[in-house]
Amino acid sequence: MKKIFLVLTLVTATMYAQEVKQVPQISVSGEGKIKVVPDEAIITVAVENTGKESAEVKKSNDEVVDKVLKLIKQKGIPTSDYQTQRVNLYKNYDYNTKKYNYVANQTISIHLKDLSKYDKLMMDLVDSGINAIQGVEFKSSKIKDYESQARKKAMLDAKQKAEDYVSVLAGQKVGKALVISDNSFTNYPRPVYAEMKTRAMDGASMPKETLAIGEIEIVSNVTVSFVLE
Repeated sequence: MKKIFLVLTLVTATMYAQEVKQVPQISVSGEGKIKVVPDEAIITVAVENTGKESAEVKKSNDEVVDKVLKLIKQKGIPTSDYQTQRVNLYKNYDYNTKKYNYVANQTISIHLKDLSKYDKLMMDLVDSGINAIQGVEFKSSKIKDYESQARKKAMLDAKQKAEDYVSVLAGQKVGKALVISDNSFTNYPRPVYAEMKTRAMDGASMPKETLAIGEIEIVSNVTVSFVLE
């Protein structure tokens, strides 16, 4: 019985191997890029206080944070568009004075969906007591649409590359896609800096230029295997 089983297995494997045919194909990569001017920003600000007593330091910090949060609400920014990122209270040694002190800080991110309000918002935040601006990240409200456009451009780029390669081969042409691999990863925004004149005015009634929004770049990368007909 063992011999019969082995024979049947070998016959089945041989028949299967004969049925499998090598399909001529070509694999290429494609890239799609979309550059757009951002219309939104994520602003990260912080409040920090230092003192000898932990309770005193935390109280001072909380008072400023309360003013900041109330200001943000007064600006009509929805609660879903701002959030506390970090809250810290720790003991710190000052090597200059050879003494310990306490540091309290809180970081808040604000999703600003109207960049024309940037300058006024930042000045008001400073007036309310923030003492650190940790960064500005530019975004687009239509990012999903632009990502879709970038993916389509990547596929067209891959198809064009395949056709370029096959054009020198007699009797062959690019057929349907067999495998599509998305190699994209989130790596935006990539700012390409340009000047933006805001509405804020200085003493000479000249527009201030305090924000360079530039452009952000949305990139899609694919690898596609096409049948060669």
